[in-house]
Amino acid sequence: MSGEISSADDMQRVWDVVVVGAGPAGASAAYAAAVAGRRVLLLEKAELPRYKTCGGGIIGPSRDALPPGFELPLKDRVHAVTFSNNGRFTRTRRSKQMMFGLINRPEFDQQLVEHAQKAGAELRTGAAVQRVEQHGSAVPDRRTVAVVLQGGETVLARAVVGADGSASRIGAHVGVKVDQVDLGLEAEIPVPETVAEDWKGRVLIDWGPMPGSYGWVFPKGDTLTVGVISARGEGAATKRYLEDFIARLGLAGFEPSISSGHLTRCRADDSPLSRGRVLVCGDAAGLLEPWTREGISFALRSGRLAGEWAVRIAEAHDAVDTRRQALNYAFAVKAGLGVEMSVGKRMLAVFERRPGLFHAALTGFRPAWRAFKEITQGRTTLGELVRSHPLAQRALAAMVPEPAAPQDPAEPDPHHVDETHDTDETHGTDGTGGTNGTDGTGGAGDTDGTGGTGTPGSVTS
Repeated sequence: MSGEISSADDMQRVWDVVVVGAGPAGASAAYAAAVAGRRVLLLEKAELPRYKTCGGGIIGPSRDALPPGFELPLKDRVHAVTFSNNGRFTRTRRSKQMMFGLINRPEFDQQLVEHAQKAGAELRTGAAVQRVEQHGSAVPDRRTVAVVLQGGETVLARAVVGADGSASRIGAHVGVKVDQVDLGLEAEIPVPETVAEDWKGRVLIDWGPMPGSYGWVFPKGDTLTVGVISARGEGAATKRYLEDFIARLGLAGFEPSISSGHLTRCRADDSPLSRGRVLVCGDAAGLLEPWTREGISFALRSGRLAGEWAVRIAEAHDAVDTRRQALNYAFAVKAGLGVEMSVGKRMLAVFERRPGLFHAALTGFRPAWRAFKEITQGRTTLGELVRSHPLAQRALAAMVPEPAAPQDPAEPDPHHVDETHDTDETHGTDGTGGTNGTDGTGGAGDTDGTGGTGTPGSVTS
């Protein structure tokens, strides 16, 4: 049944599950429902492939949530991270094992959609959703949801999954509430081979000048993805940070092929994840890590859960059973991703006040660097790390005295130097000196560090 279908076909059937949005969350939901043998329609307003503002970092939890047999279209494999604190105190840490991979979203998203189609989901592009209705003349019975497209066309389903991004129409229907909104700005910068080679396998993370802000450099072959993120309301300062960041890296002379911006939104703790037979996941639900604003792993994991529970909702014969299944979905999300978000919010609160503490920890405190590696490699999560380390719990509780919430890594000794097999390089306090370069600068994590011969070099989803 895979492939694309016409609008006339939509009108003649009631789908088991309709998924709105063909990003990582939507494609994962469509795959999960289709693998269960259900009739699944995946709606996407754009034509595929399409560009998305995103650092493109694929950490361990993302890899673990991919469909069986999925081959990542990696542009680079990260074995080193350069950290800097607003361009100063630059230091590179290295790992013998790959920490995470880097992808371009158009290829990655397209490949996820193709896996959903192979599982049996049907795709329709150029289909913009105007609204969903669970009552009224467009809805034939209480077991059906009407998805109304722009132009008035209606698609019927037993369950709907909203995965239509942070400005979600489905999220508005559900009543999603957010308590953190951030602005990410990004530039895709083609660079000469000599510059690209200096960045190969290494990213840069720079803790920025505004509270909670940071910048990144992610190398992807002959292109560097350079971006910054900070709280919404700091638009002019965020733009200035990106401009200064690019200049500091010695990249101002290269013309970006794409410059873009995007708002990320984190859900409030009491934000709903469903309404009737409609579920939300990924950015549409406000699910992302609040500190790093990493969203791909949250999209993949919540999308898979949404697809699995949408199947159960599609099978529900009354409102009571529907409500039970929706509550089960919410419990599954909150028990896993919700815990990670809770810890991430507390980490952000500390980071906003004391970015230098994080920098000192990651560059000079061996347990903190080990934790960073294990999280990116998928051997643990932020929530699991805090739960399993009493010292981390006490340290986070002391820095952010908040009732009954998980906690995180211990305060480091900024003078301690890691003597393990993971090597590091210390650069000048002016941020210069990059790896393999005579005057390259270092970079950052989900955003990596740059460095280059004769070229100064320096986030998330």
